[in-house]
Amino acid sequence: MNALLALVRAEIKLHFSNRRAVLMSMVAPILIAAFFGSLFGTGSKMAGIPIGVVDLDHSPLSQRVVAALQAEPLLKTTVTDEADAVAQVRAGTLRAVAVLPQGLGQRAGAALFGAAPKPEIALHYDPSQSSALAVVRGLLAQTLMQEVSRATFSASSPAMADMRREVEKDTALDTDRRAELVRMFDSIGAVQRREAALPQAQGASAPQAGGLSLPYTTREIEAVQAGANAAPVAYNSYAHAFAGMGVQFILMSGVDMAVGLLLMRRLGLWKRLRAAPLSRLQLIGSRVAASALISMVVFTVIYAVAIAAFGVRVLGSPAGFVLVLVCFSLLTASFGLLVAALGRTPEATRGLAILATLLMVMLGGAWVPAFIFPEWLQTLSLAVPTRWAVDALDAMTWRGQPFAQALLPAAVMLGFAAVFAVVAVWRFRWEE
Repeated sequence: MNALLALVRAEIKLHFSNRRAVLMSMVAPILIAAFFGSLFGTGSKMAGIPIGVVDLDHSPLSQRVVAALQAEPLLKTTVTDEADAVAQVRAGTLRAVAVLPQGLGQRAGAALFGAAPKPEIALHYDPSQSSALAVVRGLLAQTLMQEVSRATFSASSPAMADMRREVEKDTALDTDRRAELVRMFDSIGAVQRREAALPQAQGASAPQAGGLSLPYTTREIEAVQAGANAAPVAYNSYAHAFAGMGVQFILMSGVDMAVGLLLMRRLGLWKRLRAAPLSRLQLIGSRVAASALISMVVFTVIYAVAIAAFGVRVLGSPAGFVLVLVCFSLLTASFGLLVAALGRTPEATRGLAILATLLMVMLGGAWVPAFIFPEWLQTLSLAVPTRWAVDALDAMTWRGQPFAQALLPAAVMLGFAAVFAVVAVWRFRWEE
């Protein structure tokens, strides 16, 4: 029993003797929990969802709807043309675009009572962000109901009289239903006349349209790239999942390279290599090149499985896809070298590097989509190389973007790789 207690004490003492490793084991879960708690807590506020609005009607009603959407704090509304808006949704710049059709202002009021065909609003959306679509759909319905009700029930609006005449002329309606609608319009007309006679009541809110149907229909369209036969390709959620997890575990391989180099120091193998007729450039360059090639092989296998077993397709530029993989592999190699240069013991370095990797992956949008971040965090995430890598892989796969869309992310990743490499060589301990 005494021997058992002595062994337990020795193991505990050995574990807590490495203060950095112990600190990392406590700091990592605290930071990750704080990150997710801040995103999904009751006090968190989602950044405005960027959407587009195309006004093909240009009626007073459609203009008020556009103005109301622009004033909505949950949205960042851009007024543009349909082709440009759909292209921005495909590229991930906008989450959705609502196309207000011609005749919306003329037909919406009558459609509210079922006295006219409902106008159809086309809603192009990013299929990777269904939660944003739900918000946009709800706010669009709320805004249109408010504006149509205000226009229809306003004392200065002739819409009710016009609809009454249309109902009286509509011989397709059942006689009883026509009579009921006429009586309803007469009652509303009486309310309008009383409001017109009482100017002080003009500021009162419009009557509620409870129990009435939406004055429009919606045609929801996935903004996806067309395939070889010009037919739209269905969104494949595995594409983003493989991009995020690939980035995470490739970075982990860079951490393994760093820990392996530190173990070489501990075992004396680094001294033997230093004694060989090899330059510093050869020693460091071989590690970086080997790590980059390993990352490329692993990434290739990951995507080969994704393509063969999960239907992932490179709908964008194949050359751009390869460029992104090469640049991220070089980034991983330089990141591993930086970790090895700054680390002291394999145990503490592994914990610190894994923490840094997890933070970069979280901020890069690999675990949760970046659009649910607060606005300041979305801006901050652009300073993290993983954000550029994940977005670029999405662009080259399911978003179907051209080669030009891979150039900026590739340049950013190469810039980070160069900075990591310079700092690593500067801080690298050549002598033990």
